[in-house]
Amino acid sequence: MTTAPSTQRPAAPARRPQAGPPLLVPVLTFTALTIGYVVANRSTPQPDAPGSAVLHYAQTNAATIEVGAFLLFASAVPLALLAAVLYRRLRALGITAPGSAITLVGGVLAASELAMSAMLAWTGGRLPADADPALARALADLSFLSGGPGYAVTFALLIAGISVTGLLARLLPRAVTWTGLVLAAAGMVSTLTFLAPGFGYLLPVVRFGGLVWLVFVAALMPRTRPRSGHQ
Repeated sequence: MTTAPSTQRPAAPARRPQAGPPLLVPVLTFTALTIGYVVANRSTPQPDAPGSAVLHYAQTNAATIEVGAFLLFASAVPLALLAAVLYRRLRALGITAPGSAITLVGGVLAASELAMSAMLAWTGGRLPADADPALARALADLSFLSGGPGYAVTFALLIAGISVTGLLARLLPRAVTWTGLVLAAAGMVSTLTFLAPGFGYLLPVVRFGGLVWLVFVAALMPRTRPRSGHQ
């Protein structure tokens, strides 16, 4: 009696998760658009300016406001893309802890805050000459709050997710991870701007410090990691 030859095929070798595209592309794009927005909006009235001053600025600088709103809205796209790529990179490196998900959620929320701020600013720049100054002030406040403390606290989530993961899994130099934790803490504390405007000085620290920090992360984050070191 003969037996039929076995048709069982050898198991295919396990594939390593894909790390995704380079991080520097979305980071540098986000940085360039953010700097362009800041330059375009350098003369925007301060949050404590009266509504009449905000309305006058909108009437005399409508084109500048539109350009600034476009650059701010456009910057949300590479930030959301960066969050997705970072999440994919951390997962490819074997990170299954919540840090990778916190990074993704923080980045998406931060991008949403920037988009909201841009749309409110664009709307405020189209107010007619006979508009109520109180309406102009309200739109400016909403744009500031979403693009200021709203962005800072959600961006802090992205920074914290990368920093904690990078520290525990030793993916990044300790100086980078601890700097990120300080920036994340500053972003969280900046929410006190809702209660005391004096805390607003933390907003540019988080925005511009975070930009520089992201460049270092994009340059130093590894693409592969020994399997024995998976967390």
